[in-house]
Amino acid sequence: MRELVRPDVLILDDFAMRQMTAAQADDLYELVSERQGRSLILTSNRAPSDWYPLFPNPEVAESLLDRLINTSYQVIMNGPSYRPNKRPGGGSPDKASKPSIK
Repeated sequence: MRELVRPDVLILDDFAMRQMTAAQADDLYELVSERQGRSLILTSNRAPSDWYPLFPNPEVAESLLDRLINTSYQVIMNGPSYRPNKRPGGGSPDKASKPSIK
């Protein structure tokens, strides 16, 4: 945990891809609490409103997600995924549509 609290910027990629166990949710809560005042970047394919059911304890979810959502800047990107172009035979990256930022 100390190693994750220390960096000036921590990036959590693909956040909320699947349901968390109680231990995972508690660890994440502790991490976010300990990093108060330090930069945290989350990427997710789900809307923040879809994160709540992924936590087994509604109180932990509410407290954690309140800290993450209500004290953050959100960048919503709409557009096709770049991943199909990275698959073998999926086309060249030059043909990928660029997502728009709102």
